[in-house]
Amino acid sequence: MSKRLTSEEIVVADSAEAVTSLYFSKGWTDGLPIIPPTEEAVERMLTGTKRSPSEVIAAVPPSWGEATVEKIAINAVMAGCLPEYMPVLIAAVAAMCEKPVDMMGMQPTTHPVAPLMIVNGPIAKKLDINSKSGAFGPGWRSNATLGRAVRLMLMNLGGAFPGKTDMSCQGQPSKYVYCIAENEEDSPWEPLSVGRGFAPGVSTVSIVGLENPHNINDHDALSAEEVLSTIVGSMATLGSNNVRGTLGGEGDAMLALGPEHAATIAKAGYTKKSLRDYLWDTSRIPRKAFYERARMKHFGDWPEDSSVPPTMVREDLHIIVVGGPGKHSAYLPGWSSHLVTKAIEE
Repeated sequence: MSKRLTSEEIVVADSAEAVTSLYFSKGWTDGLPIIPPTEEAVERMLTGTKRSPSEVIAAVPPSWGEATVEKIAINAVMAGCLPEYMPVLIAAVAAMCEKPVDMMGMQPTTHPVAPLMIVNGPIAKKLDINSKSGAFGPGWRSNATLGRAVRLMLMNLGGAFPGKTDMSCQGQPSKYVYCIAENEEDSPWEPLSVGRGFAPGVSTVSIVGLENPHNINDHDALSAEEVLSTIVGSMATLGSNNVRGTLGGEGDAMLALGPEHAATIAKAGYTKKSLRDYLWDTSRIPRKAFYERARMKHFGDWPEDSSVPPTMVREDLHIIVVGGPGKHSAYLPGWSSHLVTKAIEE
């Protein structure tokens, strides 16, 4: 064993099948075959960072396993990452374990929430993190393996195994992989990172707990007013955690605009801020639309003729641009999780 590495060494037959079988039996995988984290492979992964393997980046709830640089590298190997992905993963782990993201609540909840990783800045292009057609889907090693590495750490270090600690009623596909880059190139507005206070050109990673993308289809709209009417209607949904008021509804939500919809809206003069304000003011559900028990539980002291906004706080509604050609966007309802953004130190 390398003097730099301190993790337990396990001897197993020299075959990928034997390693995968062992990991399945121990509950150390997401259900898919893994890349064996041999000493050589972990050392190679560690060449992607100058940090010490023993440095603790964060403790992952609810089991509070320490995410050392070495443990991050081990899970990165298992997920199929390349060494140059390490700075992104280190920043992502630091971000997701900050209190506002609420991983302690997210890991065991019955809600189908998963931490979305959004990468901004030059590193997204450098690592070929997909921000365009199919960004939320398959086909890109960087998106797939970065997102998978995070999930493996949530399980292996955080202890969130489905049905045992992770009590999500139905789960969702994004619990496997949830990683994109923002399509800065085709966006008419400043990137998410700049809106979060970082200078243009700084590479960042943002983490927030959200549901799967809910498609918003409008191929007919020719004006901002028309496409916004569809978006507003799509965001106003009774089943969203964000509109359930005082308890689990206090988190962030996100509108992921496709570039064509974004261009139509921007042409009418909207900025990200003015668009967010318009959506927050307009995408509302009448209080009376909720049945009486829910109405009294969540909005008992609200005026009878009031309406419920998409998030309890205006600033908790975020907007990004992602995707390729096509008149589709997506709404990503949230949970009681708030966005955290970290600079990536290469």
